[in-house]
Amino acid sequence: MSAAPCRANRALAHLGEVDPALAVLSLWCRHRDGEATRTAGEVITYAPGFDTLGLPEQVGTVAHHVLHVALRHSARAAALAERLGPEFDPTLFGLAADGIVNETLALAGHALPRPAILLTEVLAEAGLACDSAIAALTDWDADRLALALHADPARARRVRDWGRARGFTPDVAAGETDPDGTAQTAADWRNQMLRALEAGRKAGAGIGRLGAILADLLPGAVPWEVHLRGLLAQALTDRPRDTWRRPARPWIARLAEAARTGGPTPAFQPGRARLDHRPRLVIGLDTSSSIDRLTLHMLMAEAESIARRTGAEAHLLAFDTTVSLHHRLDPQAWGGLRDLPLRQGGGTDYADLLAKADTLTPSILVILTDLDAPVPPAPRCPVIWAVPDAPATPPFGRLVTLPGRLG
Repeated sequence: MSAAPCRANRALAHLGEVDPALAVLSLWCRHRDGEATRTAGEVITYAPGFDTLGLPEQVGTVAHHVLHVALRHSARAAALAERLGPEFDPTLFGLAADGIVNETLALAGHALPRPAILLTEVLAEAGLACDSAIAALTDWDADRLALALHADPARARRVRDWGRARGFTPDVAAGETDPDGTAQTAADWRNQMLRALEAGRKAGAGIGRLGAILADLLPGAVPWEVHLRGLLAQALTDRPRDTWRRPARPWIARLAEAARTGGPTPAFQPGRARLDHRPRLVIGLDTSSSIDRLTLHMLMAEAESIARRTGAEAHLLAFDTTVSLHHRLDPQAWGGLRDLPLRQGGGTDYADLLAKADTLTPSILVILTDLDAPVPPAPRCPVIWAVPDAPATPPFGRLVTLPGRLG
């Protein structure tokens, strides 16, 4: 928390009169003069000339950025950028975040900073279902909407071009800004937000009148690829195991002591040894299922990261009713998956995939599929089923549910 510079003093004082919830939240933000009006972590900077704007526009702009801070859009943009890698487009995340913030402020009666991108407009331009502004704010959080915009290249290009035509530029910088180690955690901000909304509800003014309807208050739980990363790391990390080929050192010492003193021979204790071969990862890609491009990219990026980190040997088996492609994934091959000749349009049968995977004796098998086929008996290796909107629980293995195609 810190005192506001002169450019925002008047707007912050008036914010306390018209929106108690945002006034409370503004106390936890850091307000600074700067070269541009934008949000970076918990810091809001105000450009030269900000204090010459009309008071309603000043207040709306301050409210806009206070909500960006309170909803942690900087940190969440950085987290999404890490998840998507080179696929991440800050403009698409900015459109999603600005749409949610501006729709909330419009419903609360605030003047909106120009260009005023609304959530309902973003959804309409993207071709995503939307019954009303309230329903949109209840259904969509910034992460989920940004992923939906990224998932379809044609949709992403259309929305990006629309935003550019409206004069939109992102006003949220990805990453945290915590120069003195006092930044609030995600849980802290969620609690601050709920308390502020309750204060606004009691006052009957500002965003407090809406209640806690924002899906963006509680974005999705642990992303599916983080869960998958943990399962893969657990399966592929080489840990020492018992081996009967050599004795443990403590047993050797006890045996020597027994020989020296004439005592009884101690029971044999096996030693510990690491694997004498590289761990092996096999990915089964169901080419008949409706897995979108972005989901496939994220899964392969996680698999590549874990394979490189653990030194695992990786194989891709593309299949429908039979395995149509077996591709060894060396360090140069991960990025060229889009160019592989994948057979598409057939049915699904897991028998040939499991049989061929079994011959590779993998440390773990990951199957990217829609589970739209009978599941044969379990193979000898552990299995992870990566399934969009799983219709049922498979009879064996671990299930990781991926987000289905949005819209």
